[in-house]
Amino acid sequence: MTYSLIALCCLLFLAGPASGLNPAYGAGDDLLAAQRAYFRRWGVIPAELFEGSAGSALTPATALFVHGSWVHLLGNMLFLYVFGAMTEERMGRVQFTLFYVGCGYLALLGYAVANADSGQSLVGASGAISAVVGAFLYLFPRARVTSLLPFLFFLPVRFPAWIVLPFWAALQWLAAGRASDGPGVAYLAHLVGFGLGFGYASVRYGRPASPTRVKAAPAPAPEGENQP
Repeated sequence: MTYSLIALCCLLFLAGPASGLNPAYGAGDDLLAAQRAYFRRWGVIPAELFEGSAGSALTPATALFVHGSWVHLLGNMLFLYVFGAMTEERMGRVQFTLFYVGCGYLALLGYAVANADSGQSLVGASGAISAVVGAFLYLFPRARVTSLLPFLFFLPVRFPAWIVLPFWAALQWLAAGRASDGPGVAYLAHLVGFGLGFGYASVRYGRPASPTRVKAAPAPAPEGENQP
């Protein structure tokens, strides 16, 4: 399912206006208008979410499969590729899929509750992917993750997940405290998703698995939920 989710997100992005590759959406101002309409239709708009319409209630699910730019898409899919396969193998396909969609929905819902007056559309899978990262941290705390650190001239360095991923979560916390309601990254959705994933894994699976060797994979800073 990890690879199916990646393929689905990529196909939808290529077919939609955000990629700029579909001639049906035109170019220039027409393309920009199509992108805005697309994000408003399928993304979460907190100010409209709690009005009671069935369409608005579904948007935290549809927004998981919509991305605002190439960088947004590729960053999210890289993180899903790195952390999704092992987490899915531990959970199983069906449970992983329900976990991914459910936590992603709740992560976006949590952001909407905290920003109920916002009229910005919110799209992206990283609330769900942050939940996968949280579950991965609990299930495989000693798995070694290769990271690229700017202050070390982007040399690849391998650290255990229990060092890298809490550090990443702390950065999201700091960024969420400085975030505005304008366009940008919805860091709060990352934190909600991460907490949900870690909490679910701890309740569902009890004590973490004993240490195992796992294949290292790159883990750059991800693109988050995008507010076009």
